[in-house]
Amino acid sequence: MKRKIFTTALLSCCFMICLAATFADIAGTWTGELKMTDGNTIPLSYTFKADGEKLTGTANSPQGEVAIENGKIAGDAISFTVNVQGMEIPHSGKCYPDSIAMNIQVGEDHLHSKLLKKAK
Repeated sequence: MKRKIFTTALLSCCFMICLAATFADIAGTWTGELKMTDGNTIPLSYTFKADGEKLTGTANSPQGEVAIENGKIAGDAISFTVNVQGMEIPHSGKCYPDSIAMNIQVGEDHLHSKLLKKAK
């Protein structure tokens, strides 16, 4: 009986460590493109810093660099806002081991950046 409990506990710990390692590596620079409603694409770059459930960093686009505000990490989900020329732009995304899918709301437009890849 002790052996069975020990084996179950060990497997549970291994699973939790693997799961944490998969999503804990958001820190760093992620790049991709955002397809606008008119069909044009805009290059994007995010530099994320994670501290527990707090997400900070910067966002870069052709309009310049802005700070990430109100950033949160909840499991594999992230959310934050950026302020561009007085306009708050909310972002939400889902993290995968090698990419991030990002939803961005600019005014009435709901945009989606399919694959942000981690820069090497």
